[in-house]
Amino acid sequence: MQSDAVLVTGAAGFIGFHVTRRLLSEGRAVVGIDSINNYYDPALKEARLGLLKEDPKFAFEKLDLADRAAVKSLFERHRFAKVIHLAAQAGVRHSLDHPHAYTEANVEGFLNVLEGCRHNGCAHLVFASSSSVYGANTKLPFAVSDNVDHPISLYAASKKANELMAHAYSHLYRLPTTGLRFFTVYGPWGRPDMAMFIFARAIVAGQPIRLFNHGRMRRDFTYVEDISQAIVRLIDKPPEGRPDWDGSRPDPASSRAPWKIYNIGNSRPEELTDVVALLEKEFGKAAIKEMLPMQPGDVEATYADVKDLENDIGFRPATPIEEGVARFVRWYRDYYRI
Repeated sequence: MQSDAVLVTGAAGFIGFHVTRRLLSEGRAVVGIDSINNYYDPALKEARLGLLKEDPKFAFEKLDLADRAAVKSLFERHRFAKVIHLAAQAGVRHSLDHPHAYTEANVEGFLNVLEGCRHNGCAHLVFASSSSVYGANTKLPFAVSDNVDHPISLYAASKKANELMAHAYSHLYRLPTTGLRFFTVYGPWGRPDMAMFIFARAIVAGQPIRLFNHGRMRRDFTYVEDISQAIVRLIDKPPEGRPDWDGSRPDPASSRAPWKIYNIGNSRPEELTDVVALLEKEFGKAAIKEMLPMQPGDVEATYADVKDLENDIGFRPATPIEEGVARFVRWYRDYYRI
């Protein structure tokens, strides 16, 4: 029998936690899975899980998506109608030194999710891609209609692979799939390996902040609650495919198959030095800045065109960076008892 519960993979992760909390607040049952690996502090993941487990509509299973038999069993037991796949090996720089972690989690793991959906009647799979897929592109803002064939990190390549794999399953098996390119997500309960968290930790500890490209990097910082709201809205809107899709002039973001790609970003790039200034103001403490050149795998600027998202679900991220940073710092002070 088809389950009413939504499956959220990576439920103990940053975005997975916020999406699960939003689903639960709307009265929906959620089955969350996560491997609780040690890519970053597992205690933070356990703290997020502890909050989710307070809701009786939430059930958790510790599971590694690369474990084919375990994933097959999970899908056969629950027969999820809706799946939100957010589990992945994240991080651009980590992929330079640990490439196999990305093929195991992001390629093998995603294939196991696709197979689970295919064989068990899933009506819609929403999955996380990344703004990293834009790679060597320099035309701004980045639009889903742009070609994205030039990734500059293995992480980005693995996310592009996810989009292609999903399209193949949508085409072959009519599995509705929606891929979401997230742009620099930040906010309470964030990931310690991401810029906002790294900067906050350095300011509090009185340690230097390393600013690459001499601080001139620009990122489309997107508040996590905006991301979760978009995801939860989209799960109930499976793509149907476009009968007018033209293979002689292929649109990279849509298809005759029930497959669609969206950007989710704030559409307002911020220079990293300005973000540091906001953190300095909130913490009431000056940062020590170390200016450095560009590093491998990085892009100079990200900037999302979200017209498709706005047209299809009537929503665009809009939390001002000033408000988002203030909320993040309040959480950071509380969580670390500063």
